[in-house]
Amino acid sequence: MAKFWCSLWIITILQLSQLAISRPERVPTPPLPVLPLPTFSQLKWQQRELIMFLHFGVNTFTDSEWGTGKENPAIFNPVGLNANQWVTAAAEAGISLMILTAKHHDGFCLWPSKYTDHSVASSPWKNGHGDVVQEFVTAVKAHGGIDAGLYLSPWDRHDQRYGHDLQYNEYYLAQLQELLNKYGRVKEIWFDGAKGKNAKNMSYYFTDWFAMVRELQSSINIFSDAGPDVRWVGNEQGVAGNTSWSTINSTSLSIGNASIIDYLNTGDPKGTNWLPAECDVSIRKGWFWHKSQSPKKLSELLEIYYNSVGRNCVMLLNVPPNSTGLISEADVQRLKEFRSAIDTIFSTNLAEKCFIKASSQRGGKGGGFGPENALDSDHLWTYWAPRDDGDKKEHWIEMGVPNGGLTFNVVRIQEAIGLGQRIIRHEIYVDGKKLVEGTTVGYKRLHRLDEVHGRDVRIIIKESRGLPLISSVGLHFDPYWNPN
Repeated sequence: MAKFWCSLWIITILQLSQLAISRPERVPTPPLPVLPLPTFSQLKWQQRELIMFLHFGVNTFTDSEWGTGKENPAIFNPVGLNANQWVTAAAEAGISLMILTAKHHDGFCLWPSKYTDHSVASSPWKNGHGDVVQEFVTAVKAHGGIDAGLYLSPWDRHDQRYGHDLQYNEYYLAQLQELLNKYGRVKEIWFDGAKGKNAKNMSYYFTDWFAMVRELQSSINIFSDAGPDVRWVGNEQGVAGNTSWSTINSTSLSIGNASIIDYLNTGDPKGTNWLPAECDVSIRKGWFWHKSQSPKKLSELLEIYYNSVGRNCVMLLNVPPNSTGLISEADVQRLKEFRSAIDTIFSTNLAEKCFIKASSQRGGKGGGFGPENALDSDHLWTYWAPRDDGDKKEHWIEMGVPNGGLTFNVVRIQEAIGLGQRIIRHEIYVDGKKLVEGTTVGYKRLHRLDEVHGRDVRIIIKESRGLPLISSVGLHFDPYWNPN
């Protein structure tokens, strides 16, 4: 009997040992986020990278940039208007959001607003039965993969209520309700703080406007100098600061305040609000179409791309329809060239040929936070996370070529911004030689270099808010880049 119990005990011990061996190890948890964090809508917006503005209205027919508000609606007659052509041009350029100027400063409305006669309803276009906003949103919806946005200018140089706070704000809110109730889902609505010189004391009830937007369409991103979802970058050249934080203190912002331009351009590492910057710029010199103007050179557009998308922002490129109601062929071709160039540069990641290693990784090997995550296709939610070594501030990730070397002139770094923007300072070394001293990274940082042939590329995170989380790295060759 004793032998029986002894054998049973041995068997039990062996079974427990086997169970212990087969029990999976605990997977290390992700690090805590560093606040503030983006909303779902803000993340979606950031991933768009390149979006389109469409300045169109009476200025298109008067060869002017600033309408007076006294234009006769009879001049608006885009006999060949085809919003599907706009959308096709955008789609071929890889654009996923288009924002139309439903009303600019001149007060002329591109939809038949029942609150004014200064609109398409008073024009000869389609015998007064036309609706540009409707044709625009219908074309966008029919395409799929592209979303609509609208700009409703607060400044109105036509309406007699402008300059009278209560009456005009009621008028503006009424038109805002028309647009957001009648024309379906809008993904971004654009506000600015422009005012007439004769009405500097005019008050815009932004708090009321924003509350109305939230009530009518809760998932919309609201753009203005001060957000609350997307902020202006502070200039109309499409250039973000070399240091570019998505975080900022909204209490330090006010719409139309020229004294905060530098703050808007760089953001704030101690900011309590996630409020990323949008870089607006026109494909031409002017914002409205002018027969005498031509689109910017491809090299200029690429320079803007590197200084906007490549600095943690979204590029808002204005492409104005002409007086026929079409995007001019020269602009269409330049957009195609622009998209082709971006694809040529970034569709191949030379780093995928490399061995990748790091200073450490959270949870050790097999823990799910290894440097190999920086080479997968998920640029948000898989990432390299170093081990938390207490007071140790520097961490690095390195790409090594197995044979020979690689020729490249662009280094791309992306953070896992879903857990907050973290990197304050970083450096890049190629074969032991320091080539870059950089600051912020954010969703995407692009560094253009003189052409380099190297075997080892090391990115050192010198300083960060919490642990740095690198979601993606890339080495690319830009054949269009001529630093001389």
